[in-house]
Amino acid sequence: MNLMQAEEGKEYIIRRIETDDEELNAFLFSLGCYSGEPITVVARRRGSCTVSIKDGRYNIDNQLAEAILV
Repeated sequence: MNLMQAEEGKEYIIRRIETDDEELNAFLFSLGCYSGEPITVVARRRGSCTVSIKDGRYNIDNQLAEAILV
């Protein structure tokens, strides 16, 4: 299941990131978004998704949310 299918307000554990883009992987890693880390979908808006990772909140687009598998 990816983040677009995740329930708002529920904490999930990131299983893996499905992308071939190394730059994108490095960016997500810098946010603390990698396998084994908890992540929560705070809200969904048209075209984007707000997530909570560690002590930060980030707004990511739907394409990126689909690459994060929980």
